[in-house]
Amino acid sequence: MSYYTNYIPAVLIPVLFQAACYGQVSYRVDFDVTWSADTHPGAYPIDAHFSPLIGTTHDDSVSFWEPGGIASDGIEQMAETGGTGGLAGEIAAATGRRTRITSSSIFGTGRRSAVFSAEPDESLITLVTMVAPSPDWFVGVSGLELRPGGMWTNSLTVDLFAWDAGTDSGADFNSDDFDTVPRTPIALLGEPLPNTAPPLGTFTFTLLTVPEPSSWLLGVSCCLAGMGRRTRAF
Repeated sequence: MSYYTNYIPAVLIPVLFQAACYGQVSYRVDFDVTWSADTHPGAYPIDAHFSPLIGTTHDDSVSFWEPGGIASDGIEQMAETGGTGGLAGEIAAATGRRTRITSSSIFGTGRRSAVFSAEPDESLITLVTMVAPSPDWFVGVSGLELRPGGMWTNSLTVDLFAWDAGTDSGADFNSDDFDTVPRTPIALLGEPLPNTAPPLGTFTFTLLTVPEPSSWLLGVSCCLAGMGRRTRAF
């Protein structure tokens, strides 16, 4: 008597695992602003808002800002004025890519969303926006990994606290310009928006699409179908 069984050789499971995670994917980022007079009494100016988002995906050979680092001209412009042109130029120079992650400004509480693509070899994301008005404060993420362990993250939420870009020494929301020379390292802001207070908002990254099976993966599947056919007799 004999019968057939289908099985996947254990040695090929990691191959399928990696193949299933390879290829371009799409994400949506939702910027949810919770900063208000209720969450931060005494630290919420009348014209409180956030500047347009600016960011990109990239690999680990690039860093556009990091805690303890010195702000570039593009980060200074974004943090002091909300302008995105300088950082957009730095992104283009570093990645050769004109396509960026952007959105419009947001006043009061609410949400802004943007859709972007990511590749396996460029699975880090940097995204920033100015806390306005302010001397040089901003919120954002730097080199956040969307593919830890080789698997695309389905959903990830990041609490956003204010950073001081170290380029202006003003102490309050509407302080006059007071350039910091030389620039000091980027650091979490203390007063009036310390990280012991509630976050100013969140970034939520949601996976929208997964890679289509490639012809290579389909070929592997066909091979597995043949290899997985085993005859047993007794």
